[in-house]
Amino acid sequence: MRIASLVSAGTEICFALGLGRDVVGVSHECDFPPEVAVLPRLTSSLVDPSISSREIDAAVTGVIARGGGNADLYHVDADTLARVRPDVLVTQRLCEVCAISVGAVERALAREHSIRVVTMTGGDLEGVWADIRLIGEACGAERAADDLLRALEARHVAVRRAVDGRARPTVGCLEWLDPPFDAGHWVPEQIAAAGGVDLLARPRHDSRRRTWDEIRAADPDVLLLMPCGFGIERAAREAHAVRRELASLRAAREGRAWIVDGNAYFSRPGPRLVDGIELVAALLHPGSVALPVGGSLPLALDMLA
Repeated sequence: MRIASLVSAGTEICFALGLGRDVVGVSHECDFPPEVAVLPRLTSSLVDPSISSREIDAAVTGVIARGGGNADLYHVDADTLARVRPDVLVTQRLCEVCAISVGAVERALAREHSIRVVTMTGGDLEGVWADIRLIGEACGAERAADDLLRALEARHVAVRRAVDGRARPTVGCLEWLDPPFDAGHWVPEQIAAAGGVDLLARPRHDSRRRTWDEIRAADPDVLLLMPCGFGIERAAREAHAVRRELASLRAAREGRAWIVDGNAYFSRPGPRLVDGIELVAALLHPGSVALPVGGSLPLALDMLA
């Protein structure tokens, strides 16, 4: 079995299922687990990721506008894809801003008719678990998928039990900072499982552009900054750029605002979403559960001052 993954979460799922040796190519964004660093890159971004958040938002909006609503933001290297000769290709249909579009994949596969395409579509936790099972079935790893899902569910339940009966603080989650966006899809479920109440977004709904006035009016007890596509260090730089707006929020003034690793724990619909639940529970209810092992620790916003 030879597997190519064009989406970071798909790559993480394959490795979590014990299929790492079968992965022959990955997307330009794949960075976990560390073993993926040596694998061929099958995609590239048409937007420079080093520019500021506001510039990225403007560039993405411009591409979408020019394409009449179709966001061709990424390129598939059809030659490299042909060279690695995958039997299975993992892609996604949830968000054309975050990863390669279905249309771009179809164009790249125009000359490759024997590849089985597995498309991830999960927009909530149940859907993510279904995608794990889908990839397991496509790659002959059904038993590994069942084992992984049982382990994830056991950890999920353990957190719920640990925070049961505790006061539930309100939480504001931002998956982009300039301009601000709330964090939809599975993130509100993560917050609920961790013993909080998400004030800005609804489960299974797309993330929405917000204004700082709206966020101030919501007035969450706790603020979590989780910029999509950024690790903790880049997220900290982006938070510093909007520090005046953040300082106007009660959660930030009272020391209940954290920068977290969105890439690791919140943006990618894969196994580490449960790590994200554990991380939020540890922040909202100190002593209830331990922080995830091996990832980036949350950074208190007041450390940026």
